[in-house]
Amino acid sequence: MSILTIILNILLPPAAVFMKHGIGGTFLISIILTLIGWLPGVIHAFIVND
Repeated sequence: MSILTIILNILLPPAAVFMKHGIGGTFLISIILTLIGWLPGVIHAFIVND
């Protein structure tokens, strides 16, 4: 995992997921989790972008 990915996982989780997976189910889940709360979005981004 690159430094850029780690920084985006923390600051903008949906952007990090979009960079790796594009628009799809994973990206939509990331947006929903980030809207619910920032921390669930960050956790999801780190799990998905492993």
